[in-house]
Amino acid sequence: MVDSMLTYSEYIPKPTDMQLSRADYADRLYGFWLGQCIANWTGLVTEMDKIGIPTKEGKGAGFYTREDWGKPDQPNLWGSNNYSDTIDFLFADQDSIWGADDDTDIEYIYQDLLYRNRTGILSGEQIREGWLTHIKTEEENYLWVSNERALKLMQEGLVPPATGAPENNPDYEMIDAQLTTEIFGFFAPARPDVALKMARLPIRNVARYNAEWISEFNVVMYAMAPLADSSKTIKENILWMAREARKRLPDDSYSAKMYDFVKAQYESGATWEEARDSLHEKYQIRQEDGYLWATKDESCNGCFAAGINFGASIVSLLYGEGDIKETIKIGALCGWDSDNPTATWGGLLGFMLGKEGVEEAFNRKFSDKFNIHRTRIGFPNNGIDTFGNMAKKGVYIVDRVVQEELGGGVDLEKDVWYIPQTDYQIEPGS
Repeated sequence: MVDSMLTYSEYIPKPTDMQLSRADYADRLYGFWLGQCIANWTGLVTEMDKIGIPTKEGKGAGFYTREDWGKPDQPNLWGSNNYSDTIDFLFADQDSIWGADDDTDIEYIYQDLLYRNRTGILSGEQIREGWLTHIKTEEENYLWVSNERALKLMQEGLVPPATGAPENNPDYEMIDAQLTTEIFGFFAPARPDVALKMARLPIRNVARYNAEWISEFNVVMYAMAPLADSSKTIKENILWMAREARKRLPDDSYSAKMYDFVKAQYESGATWEEARDSLHEKYQIRQEDGYLWATKDESCNGCFAAGINFGASIVSLLYGEGDIKETIKIGALCGWDSDNPTATWGGLLGFMLGKEGVEEAFNRKFSDKFNIHRTRIGFPNNGIDTFGNMAKKGVYIVDRVVQEELGGGVDLEKDVWYIPQTDYQIEPGS
């Protein structure tokens, strides 16, 4: 793997440098895209079926439990889903193609923009150009809430981060950024400080405050994944990574208090259903810790809000205990915007398992093809790509980031990165 668009500099490794295999990383990035697609499409089956407090039309009442897995899917807020009549894993077989969705397509765009612009840090102008080039503006564009508003603001001439500022975008605390920016963590392996720097403007394109901090939590989780201790279980590593990512959430924020509440429920021995129900009661019914979206959002009681969906994501992360199938199941059944938390953790666990690990977990082979043009436009080959090619492009981005942002080096002969280790601190967001 040699990037023709990068001049590789000579580098003398230091004894303290972390050494990572580029080939192994490519396999893990393949696992990320595969795991994210499996989780995303499985979550789409139950997306917005259950939101706790029903809408004015009486839709979305109650919640699923583990007993509903394998049973008929119930209607969502807009009617029935077009994917499956049964609540179960949804796969693309070897002879088919995975379709892009809003959990994968913006990350695909950001990866392409980083590579095409030969940079590790995107500018607001580059983000705006990428969105206007690759997102439809007239017909169905697969954008909602804050992403949709940001696109309209870009069309009016605004440039990120102004597109996510509260005075311009009233949806700044919706879910959008936490499902479109996690991938930046993988582009700065083992260096969450640099990953946060890379992700800052893409996140602030659509988010502020709690939505921003939650997105940064996910970025830190992804950046910490290459530091996982192979002598420990995935569960142990996940719990350690989550403790580190928690440092990014300001202690007085409702996002931090949601995390702490769910973690306390998990440690108490409560079932995941009990934890989810308690989360709903505390934050949507009683509206504690300043969480007011259940009444501020009259359309669906905050069903798209960053906060409650983050709480649900932590339920699936902790109770899934590193098992990709169990994590996806819980995420899909937990409620609200259920494809998004599943995609986030399906992608993370897919990375930690790698391609073969994901296949072993599900005891089957999958398609390696990806159609970005299901939701986006303007890419080569009529939008058909492969996970292998997408992973290779990710490696090339890391090549540049290692040299230009981390101060490390790439050894093409040994096929490794040398990543300097520093005494960085994960500071609370501001």
